[in-house]
Amino acid sequence: MSHHARVSLEPAWILHHYPYRDSSLLLEVFSREYGRIGLVARGARSAKGRWQNQLQMLRPLLLSWNMRGELGTLTGVDSRGAVEIFPGRQILCACYLNELLMRLLTRHDPHPELFAAYEDALLMLGTAEEQALRLFEKRLLQGLGYGLLLDYEYDNGAPVVAAGCYEYRMEKGPVRCQRADGNGVFLQGSSLLALYHDNLREPQACREVKRLMRAALALYLGARPLRTREVLRQLSSFSMAGRSATLQAGAVNEAG
Repeated sequence: MSHHARVSLEPAWILHHYPYRDSSLLLEVFSREYGRIGLVARGARSAKGRWQNQLQMLRPLLLSWNMRGELGTLTGVDSRGAVEIFPGRQILCACYLNELLMRLLTRHDPHPELFAAYEDALLMLGTAEEQALRLFEKRLLQGLGYGLLLDYEYDNGAPVVAAGCYEYRMEKGPVRCQRADGNGVFLQGSSLLALYHDNLREPQACREVKRLMRAALALYLGARPLRTREVLRQLSSFSMAGRSATLQAGAVNEAG
């Protein structure tokens, strides 16, 4: 399918960029009204290239382009201000959101509500990381047409009860069970309702919802693992090892 458009000052984010030919960049862009698109920034890698310091990820931009076919040509870049992204883990979390969008969105498929959810998630990362990630994952699945049933049992339509135990059956919904037994995805009703109401404040709800969202996303991501998820896992392992070493050193010092 061909696409022809001349677009000016469209709110957008750069999800990723790659070297393209001798001196250009190929930009993977998420725009509010046009969805995910590919743009060529001609000469952007040359010493005298235009927009050399502007074409950065995690920066809110206004982009202009001419689109002919699958790839467009960038014609203008303006800033929309700055989003405060803290160094380290928060940047990796933002890159995780970018990777999800690149893997799951098709080009030229507009998702203005998901664009707003992405911006909300970036703003939340510094203060409520787990909530930001899980709520964005929820809205991403909804935007793709794969929204999760969270407030009713799928087999009989009964409302989910906060005190109940549930097994979540993928592509169907929660089923009441007596206890968490087996290899399924089990959650308390309170965790399902917390996700339904966008209110993930309790540690147990965050843990259980994380397992649920990972299983739900796996259906559509396929076998190829997410790179950012693996890096985050390694960082968590290093952090736990570091805390353990610190505690052991403290115990030795006290014993000495």
